[in-house]
Formats: sequence, structure tokens, C-alpha cells
Amino acid sequence: MPATDRSPAGDPEALRRHPHLFKAATRRRQPRLRRTDITVTDEAAVKRAVRAASLGNAMEWFDFGIYAYLAVTLGHVFFPAGNDTVQLLSSFATFAVAFLVRPLGGMVFGPMGDRLGRKKVLALTMILMAAGTFAIGVIPSYASIGFWAPALLVFFRMLQGFSTGGEYGGASTFIAEYAPDRRRGYFGSFLEFGTLAGYVGAAGLVTALTAWLGTDTMEAWGWRVPFLVAGPLGLVGLYLRLRLDETPAFQKLESESARASEAADQVETSAKGDLAKIFRQQWPALILCVALVGAYNITDYMLLSYMPTYLSDELGYSETHGLLILLLVMVLLMLIITQVGRLNDRFGRKPVLMTGMLGFLLLSLPAFLLIGQGGMPAITAGMLMLGLSLVCLLGTMSAALPALFPTQVRYGSLSVGYNLSTSLFGGTTPLVITALIGATGSNLMPAYYAMGAALVGVIAVACMKETARRPLDGSPPSVATPEEAAELILARTPEPRF
Repeated sequence: MPATDRSPAGDPEALRRHPHLFKAATRRRQPRLRRTDITVTDEAAVKRAVRAASLGNAMEWFDFGIYAYLAVTLGHVFFPAGNDTVQLLSSFATFAVAFLVRPLGGMVFGPMGDRLGRKKVLALTMILMAAGTFAIGVIPSYASIGFWAPALLVFFRMLQGFSTGGEYGGASTFIAEYAPDRRRGYFGSFLEFGTLAGYVGAAGLVTALTAWLGTDTMEAWGWRVPFLVAGPLGLVGLYLRLRLDETPAFQKLESESARASEAADQVETSAKGDLAKIFRQQWPALILCVALVGAYNITDYMLLSYMPTYLSDELGYSETHGLLILLLVMVLLMLIITQVGRLNDRFGRKPVLMTGMLGFLLLSLPAFLLIGQGGMPAITAGMLMLGLSLVCLLGTMSAALPALFPTQVRYGSLSVGYNLSTSLFGGTTPLVITALIGATGSNLMPAYYAMGAALVGVIAVACMKETARRPLDGSPPSVATPEEAAELILARTPEPRF
């Protein structure tokens, strides 16, 4: 036996001769859980945190949903007249521009949130996001100021993307660190409830305005209204976020860092190289995060952002018709998404995520064949097949992704991984699908693209660890009641032997 092997399994004879010595060594490596090691969450505080984080997420997707649903109109307003396809591609290229700067926002705001706190950075991203969206609503058209119009549009889209780079990573981290371990999936699902609420609000407002004002008036000035609404919404979200306390996990990390000057010096020094540290130490989890988010975002943007344009431009339906069907599907998903959160708390993140990925892999082609047949029943059935697959991902990702990284680098790592993937795969989805359809002439290209993404997702889910009902890495156990804390201590305390 090698001399370096000190485990009991490596030397049973030594274990029999010195049982007390080995027990003492085991206790040092795995100290007994104490009551002070457990966080007992405040139900009211958890709900306030979930509400504030979800509202910010709703606003983010309200902003992006508006742009996606008005893509045809914005193409006419901000780009030179000519080929309709070129105008639409220009509009979607501007949509994608916001995603190019999202990784930069993640690299700035993510590590900042790990150093200064989740609350401060989330308040800052809310201000910038609201300002960027509101500003788009007041830009003059191409007919008024020429090429300055698309230039200003690109600038404010980049401001939106930069601020959004710190939004999802921070919001999901905030909820995950507040929620008790056994209900993290349920509370995390409210973040994506906010996603759907933002899309529903955007789709509902655009549909109502288009039906009320008509296409000509929408192009003249009606398109501005949804963007201007973002200003007041941003102020409400900022108020809610400023009223919150820091997460218990970050407070504990901060107090531990302040106990000695040496610890404080280490935190200060590491701030200079925190990005390098993330890439150097967290690269396996980063790769897994990029793969999961890529598969999730391609399918998400395909259904919730691109589908109305697909129905109107490729299949010839009116914009209002497509938006109404999508609105119906999204409302149904909102009704069941929190139940998906409960399911992944009970059965695990991996089974629910795998169900969603396999759903897209196996059902995308049949769904688009149905949609291509036309008629309200066929289109609705096809979109429901895609929607039910998507809700498995929506209701689970916000609990699964933060658990990939330890507390001290969670905000930064998740922001970097999420936004790199979203930049590469999410925001480019409408542009890529439109280009693929133009190049091949096949209206089934969205299905093939989604199937390829889902295949990557299946592999990624198979490689991830199960994290349901377990403490976050680097954080103490979190429970909902003192009674649950007592049960946890009792469960981990060895029975006395007489």
C-alpha cells in the first residue's frame, strides 16, 4: 500500500487498531453541522426578493419583446426604403447588436456584484435598461434625420445590451441565494414567470395598438408608445430593488471576509484578477453553462421572439393573427410554470430539463409541419408542442444555472457564461433563421435549428450534476423554518452509542 494513502478504506487494519484517531480525522474534514451554520429564511423577505428580481426580468423581456414584435415596423422606420427582406434583416441585425455587448456587460457587472453586492448592481442595471429603452422611443425616423436614426438606434440597443449583461445573472443569483434549498426551483420559476409576463405585456400592447391604430399610424408614431412605457416601469422596479436587503449568502460571505485584515486583503487583491480567476478556475462549469444556455436561448428566442415574424413574413399571416396565437400560448405557460418549479424541486433539475430538451429534439419538426398547414387549430397545436417543451426549461434553468458556481464568484461566473452564450446563440437566432430560410427556401429551417440546439442541450444535461434540494456551493444550508433546521441537524448528527 502506498505510504500516502491515509483513508480507512485504504488500510482496514489501521482502522481497527486506531478507530478513535480515524474518527477524529473525519470530524476535522467534515465538521458537525451547528445551528448557526444554517440560514433560516424569512418568507416575507424571500417574496420581496422574488418580486423585485422578477419585475426586472419582466422589464428586460418586455423591452426585447417589443423590438422583436415590431421588427417589421422598425425596419421601415429606421432603414432606407427598398427591399423588404433587406429592411427586416437590418432590423434583426440591430436586434442582435444588443447581444454583442452583453458579454461585456456581464464581465463588468458580474464581478462587481460579487465584490459590492447583488442589490447595488441590480439597481444600476435597472436604471440603464429603462433609460436605453425609453430613449429608443424618442429617436426621430430615418425620413427625418437620415443615417443618424439607425446610428442612434444601434447606440441605445447597445446600452440596453450592456445593462442586460448584469441582469439575468444577478437576478437568478439573488433569488437562488434567498430561497430555501428545498424550494429553490419553485421560487426560481418566478424569474421566468417574469420573462413570460414581459413577453405577454409586449405582445398584448403591440397587438392592441396595431388593431386600434392600424399599420400606417403604427409606423407614423404608434410604435413609440411601448418603448416610452419602459420609463415608468423602470422607476417602479428601481424602487422595489432599493428596498431589499442583501442576500443571506452574500452577507455571510462578507462577514467572513471582514473578520481579519488578511481576509480583507485577499478580497481586495483578487478583485483585480477576478475575471482571469473565473476563466481559470471555473472553465468546466462555464462550458456547461454556455451549452445549456445556448440550447435554451435558441429555442426560447425562436418561439417567443421570432415566431410572429415567421408567421407573417414566411407564411403570410397578419401580424395581429400571429401575435394573438402566441399570446394565448404564453398565457398558458404562465399558468403552469410555477408548477414546473415544484416538479424540479421534487424530482430533480435533470429529469425536467431533459424532458424539455428531448421535447424540442423530437417534436420541433412535427410542430412546424403543423404550423405550416395553416389554420388556427393547427398553428395553436404546433406552438403548444413547442411551448410545453420550452416551459420545462423556463421553469428550471433559473434554479439550475446559479448552482453551477460557488458563492464567491457566482454572480460573475453566471453573468459571463450566460451572456457569452446568449450573445453567440440567443440574439442571433432571428437573424440566422431568416438568413437560412432565404438561402435554402425551406420554411422548416427553424425546426432543424431548434433540433440541433436541443441535441447539444441533451448532452449538457447528461453531464451536469443534480443540485435539487441541496445547499448552493459555498453557501450554508438554507431552510424555511426553525423546525426544519432542527430536523437537518438531527439528520446529520450520528446516533450516540452506549
